[in-house]
Amino acid sequence: MQRVTISSSQFLSEYENQRVILTPQQLHYLGRVLRLRDGDRFIVMDGKGKSWLAQLDNHQAYLLEELQSTTELPLSITLMIALPKGNGFDDIIRPCTEIGVSYFLPVISDRTLLNPSPQKLQRWQRIAVEASEQSERIIVPTVFNPVSFTTAISQQTTAHCYICEARGDNYAHLSKLILNQDFSQTPEILIAIGPEGGWTQNELDLAIDSGFKVVSLGKRVLRTITAPIVAVSLIAAITEM
Repeated sequence: MQRVTISSSQFLSEYENQRVILTPQQLHYLGRVLRLRDGDRFIVMDGKGKSWLAQLDNHQAYLLEELQSTTELPLSITLMIALPKGNGFDDIIRPCTEIGVSYFLPVISDRTLLNPSPQKLQRWQRIAVEASEQSERIIVPTVFNPVSFTTAISQQTTAHCYICEARGDNYAHLSKLILNQDFSQTPEILIAIGPEGGWTQNELDLAIDSGFKVVSLGKRVLRTITAPIVAVSLIAAITEM
């Protein structure tokens, strides 16, 4: 059953029936793309953990019943990633949203080449919405505004923080550390992935001083686009066992 993500401003109440007003884009998608007609049903989600079975009625939808879902991971994943060049971040957001990332924190590192525009942020959030709907998640990840690596590190309060080193033969593999961690009290984790060329030594030292553990993703050097998918997949596989 197809899913549509709505904002809080689209909710309306009329007597005992809760209803939502659909945007022109959503109406086009439901009517022209999916060929739904009045009376047909689909799923409405607020992107924050709730979803409903809905019935299409002209330019609006009636919420018939709240649905229960178990598609989310048992912990929150924040992906801090130095922005890759070109449209590389697009190719990171989509699969990592499907796997289960909760927050994307793009950072500007010493070796970052991209200077994103405000339109980029809108595009990234739209990709996250589309990937959440496709993968039947009930939470749409938040894509934060890009900040400097120093700012991102200094503002972190996540309990379990790891920074991946491209040539990390001297560091423990991420999977080994996760297996030995107890996330029951603080079900959250942050993974930092570097840019093309990797983190500088100063950045690694700053992360370590801020409580990050340096980890390896294996003996092979992964692309900036590949590394976050590998890291998030490892976390999802271990925590869902």
